[in-house]
Amino acid sequence: MTRLISILVLSLLSVVLPGSAFASAHGDEGEKGKIDPKEIIFEHLGDGYGWEVPFNHHKRIPLPIIVFGSDGLHIFSSARVTDGQEYKDGNAIFKIAGKDSDHKGKLVEIVNGKEERPFDISITKNVCALFIAVVFVACLLIWLARHHKANGFKTPRKGLGAVEALVTFIYDGVIKSTLGDKAPKFAPYLLTVFFFILGMNLLGLIVVFPGGANLTGNIAVTLVLAVLTFLVTNIWGTKHYWKEIFWPDVPLWLKFPLPIMPVIEIFGMFTKPAALTVRLFANMMGGHMIVLVLTLLIFIFAAVNPVAGGATTVVSVGFSIFMLLIDVLVSFIQAYVFTMLSTIFISLAQVHEEHKKEEKEEKAEKAEKAVAAAAAH
Repeated sequence: MTRLISILVLSLLSVVLPGSAFASAHGDEGEKGKIDPKEIIFEHLGDGYGWEVPFNHHKRIPLPIIVFGSDGLHIFSSARVTDGQEYKDGNAIFKIAGKDSDHKGKLVEIVNGKEERPFDISITKNVCALFIAVVFVACLLIWLARHHKANGFKTPRKGLGAVEALVTFIYDGVIKSTLGDKAPKFAPYLLTVFFFILGMNLLGLIVVFPGGANLTGNIAVTLVLAVLTFLVTNIWGTKHYWKEIFWPDVPLWLKFPLPIMPVIEIFGMFTKPAALTVRLFANMMGGHMIVLVLTLLIFIFAAVNPVAGGATTVVSVGFSIFMLLIDVLVSFIQAYVFTMLSTIFISLAQVHEEHKKEEKEEKAEKAEKAVAAAAAH
């Protein structure tokens, strides 16, 4: 119990204190100590060319910038442009666009006095965090695989036992129960998705490096995951699945001369990944924003009245603890929901004609029994 309390306190400090220092740093820059909550929130949740150092927002861990400028490939450290200065590499001049630019916060090249966006494949904060999440998940699951290779079916202990419990829970409770004999075919992808999303969610709750990147709160990341599910669903879809899309089992007037149902079915193919994208993105982005807003309330009320600021601090810290615990739960729930929906979408694409016949026969039998029961009464 003491260890659990210590972990919760350290987690809270990792969320609240860096956020407090971040807010206060912005407050010193503003006019008469004023802070811009909107600017702070979106800058913290956004991507960047460096990783913020805890308790000192002005210093960042530099990351490599890789761009194709007007005269070819350029590779240099983000430390050369972090503070808004221009950096000349050969004949090209680069800088990070300011707040008044159309390319705010992005690397631009100065060409004939104008800012132009080069082809940018830099290792940004989110890209680096993706690599960290991949390594973290891979090491965790390889560790589990090696344990079973060395010890057979002997149950692992402590943290590794919790990982195995998650694997068993997702495989038996979601994948196998939904896909049946097709479970071994799709389990590697679905389990990878679950642990990858869970790893990104949990790392995102930790402000201190290597955590703090808002990956699942980035719609580009959730869109790629949803597209992968879309591809797996449709590439391995059965003939009957495609028949039900282009020539569904409905009255002819709904298919010809106006293809009403085929259009609806095709539209439904694309709404499924869209729902996966928005669901994960919105829930994780909302959780991060709430914690940031609660932290910023301390400084907003302190600027109005020191007494109000002191009282708000107690309330904000209390709610921050509560939201942190909720976010840990939400991190698991969102990974579970994404995996469950992906499994359902894949299972719908694995339906065969014989399954449909069996369903029709079952329905006919039930109808006959109902009619017989009604006649008997």
